[in-house]
Amino acid sequence: MICLGMESTAHTFGVGIVDEHAKILANEKHTLTTVEGGLIPREMADHHFRVAPEVLNRALEKAGLSPRELDLIAFSRGPGIGQSLRVGAVAARGLALRHRKPLLGVNHCVAHIEIGRALTGCKNPLMVYFSGANTQILGFESGRYRVYGETLDIGVGNLLDGFGRAMGLGFPAGPKIDEMYFQAKRFVELPYSVKGMDLHFSGLQTAAEGLVGKAEAVDLAYSVMHTAFAMLTEVTERALAHTEKKELLLAGGVAASKALRKMLGEMCGAREVEMFVPPVEVCVDNGAMIAWQGLLEHRAGARQTLAQTVIQPRQRADDVEVTWLPKAPGKRHK
Repeated sequence: MICLGMESTAHTFGVGIVDEHAKILANEKHTLTTVEGGLIPREMADHHFRVAPEVLNRALEKAGLSPRELDLIAFSRGPGIGQSLRVGAVAARGLALRHRKPLLGVNHCVAHIEIGRALTGCKNPLMVYFSGANTQILGFESGRYRVYGETLDIGVGNLLDGFGRAMGLGFPAGPKIDEMYFQAKRFVELPYSVKGMDLHFSGLQTAAEGLVGKAEAVDLAYSVMHTAFAMLTEVTERALAHTEKKELLLAGGVAASKALRKMLGEMCGAREVEMFVPPVEVCVDNGAMIAWQGLLEHRAGARQTLAQTVIQPRQRADDVEVTWLPKAPGKRHK
């Protein structure tokens, strides 16, 4: 069985094609970037509308398939920016209707987790999911991905991109800050906000932006990233102690950060926990993870009418019933 997945939650329009063994046949995308400033929802939607035909054709050509050879169409229904999500939903509906293929809208966050599980071979990990708007520590228990801790304001990716705008780094700023991290010589004290298992990043961003031009750029970039990642490492270690899991899976675009991998890797080494990191091309937003999630849910019996494929911009990972994994009610999975 072969599924084509469309990703359009934010700045990236992606089309991936995956078979039932999680073999990625194609994973094409186009991302809206800026030299300065941030991203505007209307401009993201215009970008997706403009590049969608080209990205779709590239993916089909890369896979060596025609639309009639597909078995299933999937798209990211949420969470995300409404204007961007609608473009992907409309494109997926049009393709499915024209070629009479079943259609499934899937959760973007869960798709990040499942493609990581499939490609790394981990069994029952604790998941650290961090992207632009999302920062969550999750684990599978009793039929759902339960959230043990999360950001209470902005995601760590938005923190880095917002700080990057103040630094004049354009979008995306995360990869540039990650390079600066290893060039710093001094740590600048910044707010560290952990509330039990939850995190606050907005105060850190405000304080860091107030120091732009007053501290060395590389030192400030290092300090922002180090503080944010230390907060993440603290709550992750606490969740590992609580769940007694021996695997940690990184998911989401920020998982591509070398600085974050180093910090979490050292913590896992001290706790004798195995850390799993998917390939970078599936850490960032992409269509292959949507295609794989569609296959998992379809194989488990999920079906949707056209009326049920509405976008859900605020859908959470723990809103989704995980029907494709075995349950063990009342027991903690180790």
